[in-house]
Amino acid sequence: MPNNNVVLAYSGGLDTSIIVPWLKEKYGVEVVCVAADVGQGDELDGLVAKALASGAKECYVEDMREEFLTGFVWPTLRAGAIYNRKYLLGTSMARPIIARRQVEVAKQVGSELLAHGCTGKGNDQVRFELTYAALAPEMKVIAPWREWDIRSREDAIEYAAKHDIKVTATKEKIFSRDRNLWHISHEGGPLEDPNWEPTEDLFLLTRSPEDAPNQAEYVTITFEAGYPVALDGEPLGPVALLERLNEIGGQHGVGRIDLVEDRLVGMKSRGVYETPGGTLLYAAHSELEQLVLDRRTLALKDLIAPRYADLVYEGRWWTLERESMDALIDKTQQRVTGDVRLKLYKGSLTVAGRTSPYSIYDERFVTFGEDDVYDQADAGGFIRLYGLPLRVAALRDREAGIASGVAAD
Repeated sequence: MPNNNVVLAYSGGLDTSIIVPWLKEKYGVEVVCVAADVGQGDELDGLVAKALASGAKECYVEDMREEFLTGFVWPTLRAGAIYNRKYLLGTSMARPIIARRQVEVAKQVGSELLAHGCTGKGNDQVRFELTYAALAPEMKVIAPWREWDIRSREDAIEYAAKHDIKVTATKEKIFSRDRNLWHISHEGGPLEDPNWEPTEDLFLLTRSPEDAPNQAEYVTITFEAGYPVALDGEPLGPVALLERLNEIGGQHGVGRIDLVEDRLVGMKSRGVYETPGGTLLYAAHSELEQLVLDRRTLALKDLIAPRYADLVYEGRWWTLERESMDALIDKTQQRVTGDVRLKLYKGSLTVAGRTSPYSIYDERFVTFGEDDVYDQADAGGFIRLYGLPLRVAALRDREAGIASGVAAD
């Protein structure tokens, strides 16, 4: 028999902190909190005690950092998925694994009620609830932001003070942040003006390019079948590798993105993202693909990448569509193995070199020096065949008296 527990996706931030007492008051239920550690760092310190102090019955915290990277981030990286030309999908990728863990705990404690702290204007409500629908369609969802009379973060801060709940947000420092191993996002407050330039105190992972070292730094990233496996020749596990890249990229001011993006619900929003390690990985992975994949396969991947990005952004992770695209991407990545050397300097990132045992770049064919593997005279026949449709169209137009469109001298 189901009990009166509701399982809440809990971060310890402003919204979920006040949701605990609100759920108890509104529905008369016991609240079980679930927090998946996907790299929030010191945000998780004292989280269990904080949840219990706000009235929760229990709080589950589990380290899911490596699974987050191997099961969600790496597939998105291998797909080359980027949303709205810039966004490397840090928040979007984390929601399916967090919501899945929430469903698992709900089944474990015998609950049929799930709750989240997502606003009615944002994307996360969709990401959480599509995961619920895919993994636990029988469970009911409570979304406080779609029900209560709290209408702003200022209202939420006042509610927290009234219930003696300690939160870090203030009316003066009201940025909404989401952090994991891949990135940190900043929204709200003065960022709601797209013409406001972020001040340096906003950033937490990256230095200002002006304050970055005056000496360039080189890093070499090694991939095997599209997966990053080593840094500067040292094999590293996923978590250690990304942490190291975050540190290096952040030191050099690499990985800042300021984006006015298209939310799924139909409005524009402005966010500032810091993704130092992810920026390095995307650049290196793309460069290695350029070395080992043929033109048509690259074009196919470039067609799939935005569709994969939309899927991740829109919360449709648990779908046959994603599994099908993963199967195709796996095939394209079989030979994406090798090293890419990057140069970092004051916010800039350039490729300094690349090598692969599967490279299809062959100097014997492209050299401007003398060679015996390519007869340049062959190009004449190729061009004649390649240009045949143009010749046929031009002859047809001439016979019909139609001007060619080329101006006479």
